[in-house]
Amino acid sequence: MQHLRTTIARLRPMAALQTARCASQPVQGGPGERALRTFPSARRLEASNYVEEMYFAWLENPGNVHKSWDVFFRNANAGVPPGAAYQSPPGLSGPRQVPAGGATSVVGARTDVEKLIEDHLAVQSLIRAYQVDWYSPAPTLSAPLSKQPGALLPPGFYGLLESDLDKVFRLPTTTFIGGDESALPLREIIHRLEMAYCQQIGVEFMFINNMEQCQWIRERFERPGAMHFSVEEKRTLLARMVRSTRFEEFLQRKWSSEKRFGLEGCEALIPALKTLIDVSSGRGVDSVIMGMPHRGRLNVLANVIRTELDQIFCQFDSKLEAGSGDVKYHLGMYHRRMNRVTDREITLSLMANPSHLEAVDPVVQGKTKAEQFYCGDTEGKRVMSILLHGDAAFAGQGVVYETFHLSDLPSYTTHGTIHVVVNNQIGFTTDPRMARSSAYPTDVARVVNAPIFHVNADDPEAVVYVCKVAADWRNTFHKDVVVDLVCYRRNGHNEMDEPMFTQPLMYKKIKQQKGVLQKYATALISEGVVTSQEYEEMVAEYDKVCEDAYTRSKDEKILHVNHWLDSPWPGFFTFDGQPKSMSVPSTGISEEDLSHIGNIASSVPDKDFTIHGGLSRILKARAAMVEQRVCDWALAEYMAFGSLLKEGVHVRLSGQDAERGTFSHRHHVLHHQNVDKSICIPMNHIAKDQAPYTVCNSSLSEYGVLGFELGFAMASPNALVLWEAQFGDFHNTAQCIIDQFICPGQAKWARQNGIVLLLPHGMEGMGPEHSSARPERFLQMCNDDQDVFPDFAVRQLYDCNWIVVNCSTPLIVFTPKSLLRHPEAKSSFDQMLPGTEFKRIISEEGPPLASPDRVRRIIFCTGKVYYELARERKHRGMEEQVAIVRVEQLSPFPFDLVKEEVERFHHADLMWCQEEHKNQGYHDYIKPRIRTAVARTRPVLYAGRGPAAAPATGNKQTHLAELQRFLDTAFDLPGTSGEQ
Repeated sequence: MQHLRTTIARLRPMAALQTARCASQPVQGGPGERALRTFPSARRLEASNYVEEMYFAWLENPGNVHKSWDVFFRNANAGVPPGAAYQSPPGLSGPRQVPAGGATSVVGARTDVEKLIEDHLAVQSLIRAYQVDWYSPAPTLSAPLSKQPGALLPPGFYGLLESDLDKVFRLPTTTFIGGDESALPLREIIHRLEMAYCQQIGVEFMFINNMEQCQWIRERFERPGAMHFSVEEKRTLLARMVRSTRFEEFLQRKWSSEKRFGLEGCEALIPALKTLIDVSSGRGVDSVIMGMPHRGRLNVLANVIRTELDQIFCQFDSKLEAGSGDVKYHLGMYHRRMNRVTDREITLSLMANPSHLEAVDPVVQGKTKAEQFYCGDTEGKRVMSILLHGDAAFAGQGVVYETFHLSDLPSYTTHGTIHVVVNNQIGFTTDPRMARSSAYPTDVARVVNAPIFHVNADDPEAVVYVCKVAADWRNTFHKDVVVDLVCYRRNGHNEMDEPMFTQPLMYKKIKQQKGVLQKYATALISEGVVTSQEYEEMVAEYDKVCEDAYTRSKDEKILHVNHWLDSPWPGFFTFDGQPKSMSVPSTGISEEDLSHIGNIASSVPDKDFTIHGGLSRILKARAAMVEQRVCDWALAEYMAFGSLLKEGVHVRLSGQDAERGTFSHRHHVLHHQNVDKSICIPMNHIAKDQAPYTVCNSSLSEYGVLGFELGFAMASPNALVLWEAQFGDFHNTAQCIIDQFICPGQAKWARQNGIVLLLPHGMEGMGPEHSSARPERFLQMCNDDQDVFPDFAVRQLYDCNWIVVNCSTPLIVFTPKSLLRHPEAKSSFDQMLPGTEFKRIISEEGPPLASPDRVRRIIFCTGKVYYELARERKHRGMEEQVAIVRVEQLSPFPFDLVKEEVERFHHADLMWCQEEHKNQGYHDYIKPRIRTAVARTRPVLYAGRGPAAAPATGNKQTHLAELQRFLDTAFDLPGTSGEQ
């Protein structure tokens, strides 16, 4: 063993070579194979430890290891010196026989065999260095962070001499630079590596722990002649560059003082995107959903989505602005057209996006997932997504990371997204040294093993080739991939910005840069691909297209908001060709259906499925409620979802712990107690032809996941899509989605959406982190007018930007915590039968109805505080003096029903009671609306907690004291407490 250790110490470089060789030729079975899989590279483990592992495997059975290791150990055991003990694997230098008797005498410190082995090892290390230590191409604008040509260690570092340059070396199987040749001179090896990795393309992929994927990438960038373009392909590329460049120049001529966030400096983006779409279309994709920030958006709309140019140009005329409430470079678009390259129809959708640059990322992913779901595309072969990013935002905004981490989750994967980074090498006015801690803006993609292809955007052919590879990667492996277009901004952040204020040296160089179209056209003319006249005709033809569209854009008749819908819902607002009536249909279902769904909710479809004992008790309690014809919250939710599924409406519920429910109340997914990963979803066993029910625990993300569900809900109006916060408080991490997409989406972009937010809310003495869903914020953003009494209550539902409810009987939105098991928070089946509908207000149903003239106070409230008020009223014996009215639908506000309640108890004073603090909750929203409902003839008193900065106390005694204090105020009839 000591002899072996000495041998190991002297042969570490050779052991590394053996490791690399054997890793590409795995053996069958045994501990040797396990060792190879566990330690695939000598860079991860000291060679001595690795060889010892192999040695013990060999001692057990020589067949456990590769033949070359077998020869090595036989010679070492026989006492052969290290240089002679090593035998080349078959194919390196031909077969070699083990000497009879085992030993060979060696004279000198180093043999020819050792030199041969070490030189081959050095060549392999050199090749690997090029593959790992890639060069990132960039226009020479500033001091970049990337490697430059010649920055790799010279061959001499690896022990190779100048005299070795003309020696022929056999190439390892982990490179394709030889093409059909198996050996090359070292000089040619270095040249081909330079051509593959040190020109206009930098390839970052060696961190991927999958040999097949690494080999796939190597072949496409290392094989000589891989980047070849026919004459026709070059002409097509030139035509696309003409469109991209001349579009921006046309806008600059016509609207020189308008911001447009043009594409100057990265005009190659347009042929890049068109190539991604062409290749994907050829591979069977028929729908592409895209998201992008401002820069180049108008150009993408014009030359990729193929929005009519007159519709874009009219957006620059303030008198003719089309329909949308947002600026032109935020708008989305949906268009189905013929792809002329593949002769296949394709649908292109560009999602509208606010100035929060990466906020659209999860929205795009959600819409992509929905389209895949509805067309049965379980592998992402028909529907795919493309996301565009700026370099600073890609590195700086956390939602990028959240979105990447959804990419391989079963309920969220879209089976591969192509990410295109428009790498300006600057963010607004901040250079990379101040904008990120990572070397490259794309480093975040490494967390999901996405290959990253860096390419100089001033080389259109290199850009197009990289995009071909990226599209092929996505459609082969169905995993994410990043294309980093290393470019520059010819103008500042926008056309009105002066970049010389903060980047004088960079922009001096930019001003000297020739336009990429000019350079590419000159190159093709010199090659004879096109003539000067043909090129000039291309330019003139597209200029005329723009001029004609500009003329048409002056006609007001062309304006229509439908041009800017990124998610149209055809037929949803009409019935048999006519507008749907302004009515609210009954939502009740039959007694038979209620009983059937209740029985499903309280049983396990498979009798051999073993559930937890505690869950058995929960199901028995549900069965008892079905017998009693009542529902608690969880069972009512089952009734709502189950009845929709039975009618063919897809239901999707996601959130942290949504399957079980944060408060262990839902249990929509049952887990077998004896079989790992065996689950049962009873909701999918309601009816034979029902719609599928999707319920999924999300990653620990609010921003990304809510954005995803919002996107999913955009795809179809005939679905119920719900996101549940673990606690209502946590929605503030997703506030950007709420503020930018959900609240104003209809007004800004005519974007329709049916997303439902479930936000557990209520003061339970659990502290400020688990109490308040901040209803005041949602109510503040409601678009109804507190001073206007509406003529038609149903019309409110059509005009509102969203509906806000807090239900004291089971329904949805500001959802309860303690009410989940409150004995009085139950509803009879009678309230769910045909002819019933949602109650915007639940009127007083007790003793006050018998003698309304004796009622001295009406307390309006919402949520769980009702049960505390009802209990206190009974305790004080004031059931005939105080009426309690529950406002279930907060917005749109039920003015008409509030007026009816006040007229019913016309001698009573009016009070609003809430458990939240006065500056929070509902008070500021509700009080002026009650005043409007009574024509401002009566004051509205207040009972609740006083103003505070935090939502709730965490001290139970303080909580109870605060509760008793405002209950005392609520029932203090003789006085005038409260605000007038």
